[in-house]
Amino acid sequence: MKKPRIKRKWNMSVVIIGTIVLLFLIFGIQATVFGYLGFTDAFKAEFTETTYRMADTATVLVNGDHFADYLKGERLDEYDRSKANLDVYCKKIHVTMMYVIVVDTSDYGRFVCVMESIDNSVENTDYVEWERGHERDTTNDEYREKYRLLYEGVSPYETVFRYESADGQKAHVTTLLPVKDSAGQVAGILCVHRMMNEIDGAIESYMFRIGLTSLGMAVLTAIFYAVLVGRSFIRPIRKVAGEATRFAKENTKGEPLGGISRFRDIANLADSIDTMETDMLAYVEDLTAATTEKERIGAELSVASAIQETSIPNVFPPFPDRKEFDVYASMTPAKEVGGDFYNFFLVDDDHLAFVIGDVSGKGIPASLFMMATNILISDRALMGGTPAEILSYVNERICERNQVDMFVTLWLGIFEISTGKISAANAGHDDAVVIRKDGRVEQIKTKHGLVVGAMPTVKYHDFEITLEKGDKIFLYTDGVPEATDANGNLFTMARMLQSLEGGYTGTPRDVLDSVNRSVNAFVGDAPQFDDLTMLCLERKGDETLGRTLTVDAKQENLDEVTAFAESFLEENDCPPKALVQLGIVIDEVFSNIASYAYEGGEGKAEIRIFKTDDEITLVFTDEGIAFDPLAKGDPDVTLSAEDRPIGGLGIFIVKKSMDDVSYKRENGKNVLTIKKKL
Repeated sequence: MKKPRIKRKWNMSVVIIGTIVLLFLIFGIQATVFGYLGFTDAFKAEFTETTYRMADTATVLVNGDHFADYLKGERLDEYDRSKANLDVYCKKIHVTMMYVIVVDTSDYGRFVCVMESIDNSVENTDYVEWERGHERDTTNDEYREKYRLLYEGVSPYETVFRYESADGQKAHVTTLLPVKDSAGQVAGILCVHRMMNEIDGAIESYMFRIGLTSLGMAVLTAIFYAVLVGRSFIRPIRKVAGEATRFAKENTKGEPLGGISRFRDIANLADSIDTMETDMLAYVEDLTAATTEKERIGAELSVASAIQETSIPNVFPPFPDRKEFDVYASMTPAKEVGGDFYNFFLVDDDHLAFVIGDVSGKGIPASLFMMATNILISDRALMGGTPAEILSYVNERICERNQVDMFVTLWLGIFEISTGKISAANAGHDDAVVIRKDGRVEQIKTKHGLVVGAMPTVKYHDFEITLEKGDKIFLYTDGVPEATDANGNLFTMARMLQSLEGGYTGTPRDVLDSVNRSVNAFVGDAPQFDDLTMLCLERKGDETLGRTLTVDAKQENLDEVTAFAESFLEENDCPPKALVQLGIVIDEVFSNIASYAYEGGEGKAEIRIFKTDDEITLVFTDEGIAFDPLAKGDPDVTLSAEDRPIGGLGIFIVKKSMDDVSYKRENGKNVLTIKKKL
């Protein structure tokens, strides 16, 4: 067994004083760094300006009109005078080097020296003076760019700082200034080369003074706070801590700590310890009583939740003997009990009433209001009348005794089972959605009446919706589109409709499961803020004759799948030719799922088969890797088996022998639908 790690305990005075000194040192380091940067920038700016002035003065010592003559060996008397003046000036102002160059302006990659003056005594350097006419390549791209800026008149002068030189020389700064001829054109560039020993010396002196001052202040601060903190803070705090430790062990009232310190915060802490001891002893007594009361309330909430659950239909399928329709609903309250509800019941053999509602508020009050509303609707609907008449009656009864000013949104429909017609009325509820058997999803926009319970004598209006065989109607509360993730984003109506499109081929339960999965994936770990309630009603068609089989996706289950499909086809008088073709298709598709869908792992395969009019439909569903068998092109069947690439022939046979083959990837599942006309 691994021993628990024991954390090291530190002396408070050492930690406080050490922290103060450390903060002071950090402050000193920051001040030094910022001061260094500012000082260096200011000194470099002044150094650059001074060097520029030197170079500017030196330009009057040379004649830009005659640089070309000098390089040809002409006007040498004038050249010697200019060179001598430059030598004198170089030594007078104590710079290492001054030189004049003419740059090749085609690419600024080469220059020729006109004249140069060097004073190696300034910094004990060993530069060798270039001869007149000395040519060399430009040092680097930085110099090439600066030459261009000077020749093109973009910049009045340029400065280059060199902390490391390629030829091993010391750090220096070079200022470059254009020399113009009498026509104002740049004839060459005068460069002043100056060592940076002044900057280095000033920085070293500055850093030494700042460091010494920071160290001295840190030592003085440590001594001062060692005395102050120990006397004024550490001792009183230790006494307070000792009393808190004693109380934690003994759980009895101790001696008062009043007057322990002249500092208000520590004195208040001591008073708080005294008060805490008194309050804690009283709290322990109250907590025992509160725990008992909480357990009682929890038990009552559990009973209330159970009552609410039994007040709505919760056994599915609710009408196992009725093959003309199917209905499924779910309710997930945000608290132990909620204000949403649904209900459905047969008014007579040909009419099914179904309703969904959302009460204002949550918790037990909303739950009680919900159950009262549900009872009123059920009783009134069994007496006959249209949905609008039923809602008007319920609204009048609720408004008579609605002293708490609660209200409920309602969507009430009466489904005529034989015709598929739905007569409905809406009391401020979200619009219903119809899912057509071909996958189209329609939100039925209708005029909303006022919410039930807000005002008496409200008139509601009926409207009709017709469900064809295979169509479904979906009802929901606003907790679905307004489900919120951890970032406050809403699930939205668009996402809900997209989820409905993905689950249209399934049963009403499949539809609700599809929406639930989408909501849960979107919300993630965010808490549920509103009740989630949904209801889906389907008008069954000839596909009622259909069957569904779910098996492990293993090759040994092929016989079971084949027998399942053949039994259905034979019962529905499938012609022999179609029977053989469908058998080949089932063999091919299921074998592919068993061999490749789960990449050698385990998983399920669902096979659904049903008959509509003169057509057989097969739906294969698996949760394996995403794979569209229709994406690959058809094989060239004109080639011999040896020349034809492996794969693709099986699905080619399926497409050729069936009337329609389609693939979808929805809700993490592969869905392959195959249709064969009889």
